[in-house]
Amino acid sequence: MARVITFGEIMLRLAPNGYYRFFQDDQLQATFGGGEANVSVSLANFGMDSVYVTKLPDHAIGQAAVDSLRYFGVDTSKIVRGGDRVGIYFLEKGASQRGSVCIYDRAHSAIQEASPSDFDWDAIFEGADWFHFTGITPALGKNLVEICKQACEAAKARGVRISCDLNYRGKLWTRAEAREAMTELCKYVDVCISNEEDAKDVFGIEAENTDIYGGKLNKDGYKSVAKQLADKFGFEKVAITLRSSISANDNDWAAMLYDGENYCFSKEYHLHIVDRVGGGDSFGAGLIYALLSGKDSQSAIEFAVAASALKHSIEGDFNRVSVKEVEKLAGGDGSGRVQR
Repeated sequence: MARVITFGEIMLRLAPNGYYRFFQDDQLQATFGGGEANVSVSLANFGMDSVYVTKLPDHAIGQAAVDSLRYFGVDTSKIVRGGDRVGIYFLEKGASQRGSVCIYDRAHSAIQEASPSDFDWDAIFEGADWFHFTGITPALGKNLVEICKQACEAAKARGVRISCDLNYRGKLWTRAEAREAMTELCKYVDVCISNEEDAKDVFGIEAENTDIYGGKLNKDGYKSVAKQLADKFGFEKVAITLRSSISANDNDWAAMLYDGENYCFSKEYHLHIVDRVGGGDSFGAGLIYALLSGKDSQSAIEFAVAASALKHSIEGDFNRVSVKEVEKLAGGDGSGRVQR
């Protein structure tokens, strides 16, 4: 069984019921989520040996976050305990032409104030096959840039493959800060995951004749984006998700995988969205699982996109699907018929 290490911040997610706006009623649903944690949960559901690394306070809320991961079988033994608070994000789900809203309250969280000495990466990577992080984690501060760099160096020293989802978050850092940090970190990355915005925001690389807000994507333009990214950093593979946003509820969803020779496009799914948060993370997890399982490039991108398509139908950050369910959809059964 492949062993995958992910590193990042898990947060408390507070969201109104259904499609209510903030404080339209007096209740907020409390769950947990966060980029790399979402990946770790998906991989555990797929049967991988999934290990999540972060820093959390040693109090009831921190323990609840740990327990939310343990529920799915994620290995939490490498989580460092300490600090004072768990980061929070408030989510208002969009509908029709009203977009979703995400408000962060994560300053001074335990992981944001972590130091490089908190993590023994040589011990963490013992027996590991893969390491995954996202651009969200180094965006938390210069100390996290250094921690991510040390993790990448330790992973490389052990021959562990590394994937990174660029995941630019403008609320956390500037484009210039992202470019400086990610240019350094991407030197270690084998598999890069991006979307129609991140490559442009972080590295100034964009597809021609594309209007992401008007729902127009030029798939051929992304061949150039993928090749430019691969040529710049020597990535083994570049995956780019392709989202045409018709409204907050309805998106067309596909992806492309460039493996240095071939440009493999997945089939396109029309999504009627229940909850899109974590959609990119479920794609990343699907891709990691597929590649570690020995799938070829076309099969890998089909699996990753199908996994992510299913996530859009599930409330919360975590993707609660099995390999069997993903392979059924990837194989062409997207009817949604009742299973008896």
